Amino acid sequence: MAFFQKIKEKAIALKNIIFKFVKEKAPVVRDWVLTFLKNTFEITSSKKSKITGIAFLSVTLIWVVLSVNTFLSMETSSKWVLLAFALACPFLIGLNIAFTVRIKNNLINQIWHFVALLLMPILIMSMTEALNNIFIYDMTYLGFLGNYLVILIMLFIFFALTGSLKVAYLAVPTIVYGFALAHSYIMNFRGTPFIPMDFLSVTTAAGVASTYNFMPTYKEIVGTFLFIIIFTIAVKTRTPKFNILTKVISRTFTATFSTVLLTLFFATSVFADMGVRPDFWNQTRGYKNYGFVFSFFSNTKYLYMSEPNEYDPNAVGNDVNETIDKETDKVPTEKTPNVICIMNETLSDLRVLGNLETNAEYMPFLSSLTENTVRGNLYVPVIGAGTSNTEFEFLTGHSTAFLPSGSNAYMLYIKNHIASLVSTMEAQGYSSWALHPYYKDGWKRTEVYNNLGFNNFFALEHILGEDLIPEFKANGSDPDYLQQLIDQHFPGSNMLLRQYVSDKYNYKLLIENFENRDKSVPYFAFNVTMQNHGGYTIDAQNFVEEIYATNTSKAYPKANKYLSLIKHTDEAFKELVEYFSKVKEPTVICMFGDHQPSIETKFVEEIIGVKDLADLTPEQEQSRYCTPFYIWANYDIEEKTVERLSTNYLSSLVLDTAGIKLTKYNKYLLKLAETLPVINNAGYIDKDGNYYKWSDDSPYSEILDKYEKIQYNNIFDRENVDLDTFYIEGYTPEEPEPLAREVEESD
Repeated sequence: MAFFQKIKEKAIALKNIIFKFVKEKAPVVRDWVLTFLKNTFEITSSKKSKITGIAFLSVTLIWVVLSVNTFLSMETSSKWVLLAFALACPFLIGLNIAFTVRIKNNLINQIWHFVALLLMPILIMSMTEALNNIFIYDMTYLGFLGNYLVILIMLFIFFALTGSLKVAYLAVPTIVYGFALAHSYIMNFRGTPFIPMDFLSVTTAAGVASTYNFMPTYKEIVGTFLFIIIFTIAVKTRTPKFNILTKVISRTFTATFSTVLLTLFFATSVFADMGVRPDFWNQTRGYKNYGFVFSFFSNTKYLYMSEPNEYDPNAVGNDVNETIDKETDKVPTEKTPNVICIMNETLSDLRVLGNLETNAEYMPFLSSLTENTVRGNLYVPVIGAGTSNTEFEFLTGHSTAFLPSGSNAYMLYIKNHIASLVSTMEAQGYSSWALHPYYKDGWKRTEVYNNLGFNNFFALEHILGEDLIPEFKANGSDPDYLQQLIDQHFPGSNMLLRQYVSDKYNYKLLIENFENRDKSVPYFAFNVTMQNHGGYTIDAQNFVEEIYATNTSKAYPKANKYLSLIKHTDEAFKELVEYFSKVKEPTVICMFGDHQPSIETKFVEEIIGVKDLADLTPEQEQSRYCTPFYIWANYDIEEKTVERLSTNYLSSLVLDTAGIKLTKYNKYLLKLAETLPVINNAGYIDKDGNYYKWSDDSPYSEILDKYEKIQYNNIFDRENVDLDTFYIEGYTPEEPEPLAREVEESD
């Protein structure tokens, strides 16, 4: 006890000494701090700045209050932190606008602005990652460093060019905010990240933008507040005064530093070897782990399509001939049945993801379609959007897996005539029709279809007439108004389902086109539907939801609306098959889905059985790329079910099923499919069901390398295309003439 008593006495004595010291020295310290602050900082304001600050505070505070439900509807505990931050932001913004803090001492001012320059990337990064729906501490260390350096380099470049920190602070956050905001909305709409190639599809995106809901979510609100805070700081920034030598050195250093790092990144593999590259396997996961700025920037390196290593155009024909097994080569029957290929917008059976139960069967006809049918699982190159890449793979037999990550073949590479399914059909006397009940210029289809060899293109402009298109386009987000517009001009047509042309009406037009065809030649048509396109948050009086999931933890409105749409697709295709069942001419119809829908992420996670889509196994990841395909004939064909096949093989399978003559390339693809039935952007699957990522070492590297070189020859090597490989023997490709009915009005 005596020992503890001594300890207590010493503690009390120490406390008294400290209190005495503080009491005696506190006024001195206080006076020193106050003097330092008075001599170093100057806080000023004006009547105008105060009024402006109060106005911004009021408007932004009202915005937060009106958006409270946006935060409260979040399913994580962080909603309270984000809501508290959102409520604090109007006051921070108001104070920053109302008052200006100036550092009087030039040396301290210089030191502060140097520190601020190093801190600014972190503040900007916080803004971009708020829009990316993650906290910066969720990123990997490499991701944090990568984002920091990219933003710092951008600041350095603007400072080197202008010598002004203010310009750098205004320009960089504004540019990055615009990109990150676009990314946030794109993730909301299609569930996949904003990548550099999306710039090339801006016209297509604009065509459907009015069908989406742009009401800000908590991400956009928090990100926008951070941008306003950064912007108000930037407006009041004044570059410190430096002597001439310091200015020259600082601008030279920032320019040199930026140039060296950018050169190393784009011109060498130094950073790539260190792991500084996009997550090609899963871009969504990459944007979460490595952040928006870093992921977007690293994708830019892969925009350019380089020639494959050791590419030799003279070896293309040999590689194809060696692959084709001539002994088992099927002799064509010289049949010329009519062939109709339908790429159905967002057609998929979400049960491929996992256990999904619904109140009623949503694909009763398609599920029962087996007679004279080849059916199976199709592995496409995209999720939620990117329709034209699936279309490209089907029509050409090429794989987008060998193109730069995130690129779009239609927007970038179909600049000249190219061998395709169309040229194969036309070489055998077929007419060729492309039909799409939406705007003709989406994905540059008018130009692309011309280069693929189509003779005719029938689009929404031909259905509605050019005069009605502007009003239809301007009201794309109001399906009820569009229905009234259609009722006025096409009474009793039942043309629309929601804001898009329904599958049922689409097939009505297809049948009319078939009946009015040139009967002296066999008929070939490629039809891209529109009914199931995204925009699942918009309600419409002409659409009643009938299907809903029954085994999920809660209701998912987008998913249920989508499932109800698929029920309509099933019914419409049944009517189409019933019609052609009565057609005497032999006819083959192939229908397949272009990708799965962009619906609630939580729904997909729940059906798959994972907590986060960033943690999927290769098998689970591939399930998200899976849609169904059906090849049906109105005459006897061998029925079979194909467990898995990727889109690049499907048109060759259609030709083979119909008994139509194949090119050597078609034969090559069918043979390749026996070894690697699936090759897509997510990886590849072999005949034994083994799943591979593109980063994996595998026994198929040489086969894939040859395939890449063969398709490179057709797409990019205009001077050395192996005509004997890609075209029917005796057919001479010619430069296409302008498409017929390109700008005609509806009959």
